Amino acid sequence: MSSQALPKTVEMLTADVTQRDATIKALRLTIEKLKIELTHLKRMRYGRSSEKMDAAQTQLELLSAALAPLMPLDTPLDAAGDAKGSHVSDLEGERKKRCHKSANPQHGGLPEHLPREEVVHSTCSADCKCGACGTGLQQIGQDVSEVLDYEPGSFKVIRHIRPKFACAQCHTVTQALAPRRPMDRCTAGAGLIAHVMVSKYADHCPLYRQSQIYAREDVVISACTMGGWMGSAAALLTPLAQAIGRYALQAHKVHSDDTPTRALGAGKGKAHLGRIWAYVRDDRSWGDGAHPAVWFQYSEDRRGEHPRQHLGNFSGVLQVDAFAGYNAIFNDASVLEAACWAHARRKYFEIHKQQNLLPGTLAHQALQRIGRIYAVESEVRGHSAEWRRSQRQLRTRPVLEEMHVWLHATLVSRHEKFDADNGEWNITKSPCQSRKEPSCRASQAKARTQHPKSSMP
Repeated sequence: MSSQALPKTVEMLTADVTQRDATIKALRLTIEKLKIELTHLKRMRYGRSSEKMDAAQTQLELLSAALAPLMPLDTPLDAAGDAKGSHVSDLEGERKKRCHKSANPQHGGLPEHLPREEVVHSTCSADCKCGACGTGLQQIGQDVSEVLDYEPGSFKVIRHIRPKFACAQCHTVTQALAPRRPMDRCTAGAGLIAHVMVSKYADHCPLYRQSQIYAREDVVISACTMGGWMGSAAALLTPLAQAIGRYALQAHKVHSDDTPTRALGAGKGKAHLGRIWAYVRDDRSWGDGAHPAVWFQYSEDRRGEHPRQHLGNFSGVLQVDAFAGYNAIFNDASVLEAACWAHARRKYFEIHKQQNLLPGTLAHQALQRIGRIYAVESEVRGHSAEWRRSQRQLRTRPVLEEMHVWLHATLVSRHEKFDADNGEWNITKSPCQSRKEPSCRASQAKARTQHPKSSMP
């Protein structure tokens, strides 16, 4: 190889190594991203729903991290930081269990509101006499025991009889009007229709299964027939649902969220994922005496036009997650966004879970700061709006301001570290945006503390 070709070969090899390093870093980032997504899916399906971090758990994690360098390499994890397999019990935990059992007995008295049917078991009649001496017996007491029994629901047929009366002189016929039925040309009464609806929607008993249950009573009602009842009953209940919606949206603050549900129809020929939108009015924990209410609406998809249509006449505070479909609602100054801390915290918790709950990480530090906010909210819950606002300004505002500074400082340091390692950065979408903008949420939450009627989730 000539001396002129050697530098070119070295440059080509250097370029290949640089490209390979960049590819390896990109693959590592992809692997970490997939690990986080896998952890999120596993937690959604198998993990616990609580994201609460108590002080005892934090101290145990810090202690385990401090003892980790002192433990032998072959020491199992259970021996280092977990009491699993140990014969030592938590005295405080056992004491709470005993208090819970004593406060909630499993074999308490039967409910007082249930009707009582008395059955007397006596060995003698009113004039019975002693079998030993023949003297009359007197009752000196009785033993009473109660048994909870159930009488299965039964069908009955109500016959509506309308006598006809005729005048003997003018032959005028008089008869009472026929009673109105819930549905035209339907032989089902209101009680039966209500029972079918409650069984289907509240007890989650499908119509075909109800048809099988009724068949045991020799009452044949097909699932198709009951399906028609459900459609007609929904039309009858529409004014009531609309009234609930108007009442729920009259509140100053409304919680909104959506959940997927499998549905049929819409000309798609098979089951698809529809959406149920819930709008909740419930400020009982904040001292509001208004009755709570939930208004449900259904849509075939999750387009943002649906909540905009539902909340067209609403003005006030709307507490929602970071779904982009709500953004157009907040363009109007009549609706103020209350960012949900639970959704912002969940992203940090997923990363903390993926990092094996290691203490001292950025996600763990963020969760500790959010935990201090929740600690204040647990103390002010149930008090007046003025008291909550004063406490949030006094105690929560410094935490949010410190967290806002910490988030920006952390973001800058991560920028600098990434620039030093790779020299590349995607300026079109920052990590703040990919994490549902936690720094922006901190700013929104700081502004929310200035509003006396805003609330935490």
